[in-house]
Amino acid sequence: MISIRKLASIDCLSECKMAYIAETSAALDGMWLMAFAEQAKHFGFYNDDDLLGYCALNDEGYLLQFYLKPQCHDQASSLFTRILGNSDGLTETVAGAFVSTAEPHYFSLCLDHCSDFTVNALMYQLQTQIPAQLGATTNAPMVTVNIAQLSELIAFAATNIGAPEQWLRSYYSNLIQRRELFGLWQEGRLVAAGECRGYDKYQVDYADLGIIVDQSVRGQGLASAALSQLVVTAHKRGLIPICSTEKDNVAAQKAIVRVGFAAKNRIVQCSL
Repeated sequence: MISIRKLASIDCLSECKMAYIAETSAALDGMWLMAFAEQAKHFGFYNDDDLLGYCALNDEGYLLQFYLKPQCHDQASSLFTRILGNSDGLTETVAGAFVSTAEPHYFSLCLDHCSDFTVNALMYQLQTQIPAQLGATTNAPMVTVNIAQLSELIAFAATNIGAPEQWLRSYYSNLIQRRELFGLWQEGRLVAAGECRGYDKYQVDYADLGIIVDQSVRGQGLASAALSQLVVTAHKRGLIPICSTEKDNVAAQKAIVRVGFAAKNRIVQCSL
């Protein structure tokens, strides 16, 4: 029987994670892939000392990833049942899973073993060229943010989306260092912030795009105009743009679709 062991480090999972990404049907959301999942607790699946796969479980008791080598798929269902039921006593109570529809094997197991499903977010892929009229929405360009502007960007994001300032400082500092954070100023006032996040491993051909627009100028087409500029930036860097947004953020969905994206996949919250 496959044994489950809590891992002190995920360094041993590099090959498994590469295989996991290779199995996906579309690029995964970068925040879930590189932040939430990487920071979760990981458990390895072993036959003696032979690593067969792994799973990732967050502090709220939700599975975020599940991978088992194809030659062991006949044992996947029983192993998944053991994890959800915590029959091995290795974890806290498992509440369910977050999974995208682009993770076919993991998603199928969730469908088989969970009873309730709620769409958490929509995942977008670019389908068409940027409509030409979007360029006329704003005359101001998105420009790369420098470290001297960090405090302004932190205050802007904290005000407009309520993100914690301490987290923003670390997150934005890293983006600035990588030249992946952008701002849009009109008459000296910051009205939009955007990011074009690349990857150091796994999805290295892709860039995750994100936009925050000041509450006072929303509804004027600024989000689509800024996002279209980030698409151009991604293309100039030789990257394929992707993005996502919450299921209930209808305004963001309209802006994203205007740029030529289509929501072909979903992130789903599954409960037992």
